Amino acid sequence: MKVILTGGAGFIGSWVADALIADGHRVLILDDLSSGKEENIPKEAEFVKCDIRDRDALDGLFSDFKPDIVNHHAAQINVRKSVENPTLDAQVNILGSLNLLEISKRHRVKKFIFASTGGAIYGEPETIPVDERAIPLPISPYGVSKLSVERYLDYYNLVFGLEYVALRYSNVYGPRQNPHGEAGVIAIFCNRILEGQKCDIFGDGNQKRDYVFVGDLARANVLSLRAPVGIYNLGTGIEISVNDLINILVKATGIAANVHYLPYRAGEVQRIALDISKAGKMIGWFPEVSFEDGLTRTWNWYTKRKMV
Repeated sequence: MKVILTGGAGFIGSWVADALIADGHRVLILDDLSSGKEENIPKEAEFVKCDIRDRDALDGLFSDFKPDIVNHHAAQINVRKSVENPTLDAQVNILGSLNLLEISKRHRVKKFIFASTGGAIYGEPETIPVDERAIPLPISPYGVSKLSVERYLDYYNLVFGLEYVALRYSNVYGPRQNPHGEAGVIAIFCNRILEGQKCDIFGDGNQKRDYVFVGDLARANVLSLRAPVGIYNLGTGIEISVNDLINILVKATGIAANVHYLPYRAGEVQRIALDISKAGKMIGWFPEVSFEDGLTRTWNWYTKRKMV
């Protein structure tokens, strides 16, 4: 199939590009390179530098490429930036997504796969691990914008018949994650330990997250090509505190971390883990990479980067 992949020069998007190409699909990557890097783009993919807010440019690209599938990963991904500038967050994440949906409808795209969030969309859920039936109560503009797009996906499906899959990611980590410009505490900690810098922890460090390896998510995107319409949590269901994360990283690397505690930041949830049973049942997806294995792979990647 022919797939337009937005954000394919980014951390997660580039892994998705690799997986789609390995599965035999033709991939056109659209990315404005505001956070993505050209070095992440697989040589087998086609690439056009494009901002998803530019509807005219998108329309021309869709006309030329004639995609079967749109896989939408381009986004403003930083929760803190969304709190500081909710207007920008909405312009990119809501209006940019609407551009893609309108053009997908016009060009009769068969399916729209959307990278949503499970880490921010639920807010502070009453039951953990939380499943897709829980009422989303996001506490950041980033979570609000992702939820808004999910509602638009429902609309375009019900009114125009555009099939969709929304993938609610938990906290993603792995090689290629930017330790400077993107969200991702594991990338930040690996980089700072290697550089002998302080590892900043916001709050008391007892906040818990569900960490999923990026390669597992890439595989889920391939499976989503044949998945029924719907919303799917993708994570591990396992809670790991930031303090525990530091301890595991120190044990795995043998390098002491200089931890620095700072005040809690607004917009960030205190505890989250995702129930992934629906994804297992409906699309046959389960995480395959353990946290310890994924952390080792990630650490080794950053270590090699420092040696170059």
